[in-house]
Amino acid sequence: MARRSSGYEVEVTEGAIRVRRAGRTLTIPAAAPDAESEEDADFVVRLDDLDHWDPPDDETLIEIEELHKILDAVEKQLEKHGLSVDFD
Repeated sequence: MARRSSGYEVEVTEGAIRVRRAGRTLTIPAAAPDAESEEDADFVVRLDDLDHWDPPDDETLIEIEELHKILDAVEKQLEKHGLSVDFD
């Protein structure tokens, strides 16, 4: 499933969420919530893992403002498919 939101193309696969914008790609590992989690989310995204784009743009830092836009696009795409995400 792929969809554009605010210029960001979000694709959800079995093991990852891919976000593309302006020729760059960010692969976000999507983990299932652990059994002890109180959150009722379908995916858990570890924010500490999201600081640079994928190679060959891995020297490009993702600024906080852009990260918020990425996370918003991811959340909107998942909601369209009845899925939820927890940002940890």
